[in-house]
Amino acid sequence: MSMVVKVIVRKIKDEIYVDAGHWELKLNDKIIVETEHGIEFGFVCAIEKSMPKDKKFIGKVLRKFTKEDKKKLIENDKKSLKARATVIQKIREYKLDMKLTFTNYTFDRSKLFIYYTSETRIDFRKLIKVVGHILKTRIQMVQIGVRDKSKIIGGIGNCGQVLCCHSFLKDFSSVTVDMAKEQELTLNIVKLSGLCGRLMCCISYENDIYKNIKRDLPEIGTVILTPEGKAKLVAIDCMKEKIVADFGDKEFKIFTIKQIKDYNKLQ
Repeated sequence: MSMVVKVIVRKIKDEIYVDAGHWELKLNDKIIVETEHGIEFGFVCAIEKSMPKDKKFIGKVLRKFTKEDKKKLIENDKKSLKARATVIQKIREYKLDMKLTFTNYTFDRSKLFIYYTSETRIDFRKLIKVVGHILKTRIQMVQIGVRDKSKIIGGIGNCGQVLCCHSFLKDFSSVTVDMAKEQELTLNIVKLSGLCGRLMCCISYENDIYKNIKRDLPEIGTVILTPEGKAKLVAIDCMKEKIVADFGDKEFKIFTIKQIKDYNKLQ
């Protein structure tokens, strides 16, 4: 049975499965593949022994990436930019309520993917017909979310680093205000939002740690037992695994979370 590889294609980084045939491939190998959209460029992101049951389509590897292929890829990028200008012109001409993110040709230029964002449903039948006629290619409209847009375009986050979604984050997870509350972050939506305008993905990274540490602890403001008697729990520092207890008369003391959990468990 032929080896199956998972391949990332196009700038949106769609993942497809293809039959490797007789080609010996390894991770990150650049290849030319036949897909349901035509001939495309991609690179290997995973190697499987068999086709996953939940996947229906499977393409095939045509060849490994060559110097000639690289030249054509550069040419395709230039033509994609020209196509972008045409699409923008027609969007303005037809006054469509949509924002173009980018355009992307398949390797054989048999199809042009037009990625866009929009708050409403768009009737772009005329746009497809006219742009397809001008560019002499098939058109595939793909609506994406604002988080996907940031993933594609990239940028610098509040932390001063390249956006996680652009550099390493493959899948988006749900991020909620409750997570920010759990971590006792300042509930300023502007400061908690990324370039995409949504809550920053990194808020979810440490959420499970906070939840696990706080699981057996009482809520802020309740009276707890400490090694030095009863006191009010006024703060929890999950990163340092310590709590602050108020004994009254502005007498605050710090204990480890383990001390509090162990002591309260014994009482």
